[in-house]
Order: sequence, then structure tokens, then C-alpha cells
Amino acid sequence: MLFAPHYARAETCRCVADAASLRARPSRDAPAISQLVHGEGFALIDKAGGWAWGRCLHDDYVGYLRADALGPMQMPTHRVTASLALVFANPDIKAPVLKALAIGAQVAGKEEDGYLRIDEGYIHRRHVAGLDALEADPVAVAERLLGAPYRWGGRGSDGVDCSGLVQRALELAGIAAPRDSDMQRDQLGEALPEDATLRRGDLIFFPGHVGFMLDEARLLHANAYWMTTMIEPLADVVERLKPTHAQPITARKRIV
Repeated sequence: MLFAPHYARAETCRCVADAASLRARPSRDAPAISQLVHGEGFALIDKAGGWAWGRCLHDDYVGYLRADALGPMQMPTHRVTASLALVFANPDIKAPVLKALAIGAQVAGKEEDGYLRIDEGYIHRRHVAGLDALEADPVAVAERLLGAPYRWGGRGSDGVDCSGLVQRALELAGIAAPRDSDMQRDQLGEALPEDATLRRGDLIFFPGHVGFMLDEARLLHANAYWMTTMIEPLADVVERLKPTHAQPITARKRIV
């Protein structure tokens, strides 16, 4: 239970910036703890000094955003499904590019001649899908972010961290996931025994880290060791952690 000298009704907003870092304190120097991409919702509770404090609507994560990153709530019709979607000035791939929106960005628009017309311009139809169109394979979503730089708190193609990658991939498959790897370990899927044969989509948890199994032997993960999103043998990750962790793998989970 939270006690406070007064309570305020949250104002529902959305992220109007291309992306905005959620920070632990109201300062640009404060650590980034998560990220909102364009169109995602935010429950604004307090605003002061150019900073907004509240919670992310998709996972209830609490922190500070720059107030100018927020605008009025708009009901989205589509979501960006490509790693990065270009917004053109006209419905033509040769038209000037006005901006780019990260995977998971939510927009409101109308389909016209192979494009989605939004307030800011035109997005090619292949880069978006209706909100009710769910991905069949979250690992395939994660594969679109291969090569994306590792970014602490990131949830988009300009940078992503391990749990942000898992959360975003599951989200596009219609599976709600908490933000942090320890929360995901405790709340997602069913535990697998150590001798279980691993398969595509299984989640492997390490101390402070998580990744998807691409197949029986390879792990797809965003990691700070290589500073990128990549695929490598699970055995290599385990060997790398053995000198500092008696139990490199803390859980194996399968989402049913």
C-alpha cells in the first residue's frame, strides 16, 4: 500500500516523441530504466520542472519522462512491426523521409494505396499491422532486432536490453510480459527441468539476464558483453559466466 499526503487522478497520455527514456530521477543524467516508443500510453500523475512522473500503461513501470515527450491520448489503429519504419512525406518510397519509428510504435491512420497515412506522413503497409494482428512466433520478432545495439533500458531498434527484447517480442505475439528479467523469470511460462530438451522460444534466465532459445542449442539475446543483439551457442554463454557465477542458468521457462 502506498501512503501519500495527497492523491491525484492520473491523466492518460501517449508518447509523441519517436522514443523517450523513462528515468529513475527527473534528470537527463539519471539512469534510464525503460523506454516508451511513439504512441505508447503513460499515466501522468505529477509534472514539475519539465518532467512528468507516472507509470507506463503497458507494464505499470514507474519513472520520469521529459514532459514534452507526452501528448494527448489517441486511439491507435496500427503498430509498427518492422525493426524500423520510415515515415515518408508522400506515399512514395522515393519521397523525403521525415522520421523513423521503432518496432512497437503505435499510430492512428488510414490505409491508402499500399501505405498507412498518419498525421506525420506515410508508412509503407509492409512495416505495420493492425493492433489485432498478432505474430505467431515471438522469436521471429526478436530476430528482426539482430544487430541492434545494446542499450540499458531500451525497448526499440535504436537500442534494446535483454528484458526489453523479450518484452517487445512477446508483446507483438499478444503475450503481456513484465519489464525486468527477474520479474519475467518469476511470472512467465512453466519451469523446465535441467535435462529437458530445449526448443525455439524457451526462455533462459541467468543472473540479471534473459534470452530466447533460437533452437535446441543457440541463444538469441541482447547482451552487454558484445554490446549488441546476437545469436551465440548457449554453451558459450554458460562458460563465460562460470568464473563469476556458480549457477550460470537460474531458470529455464517455456511459454505454453
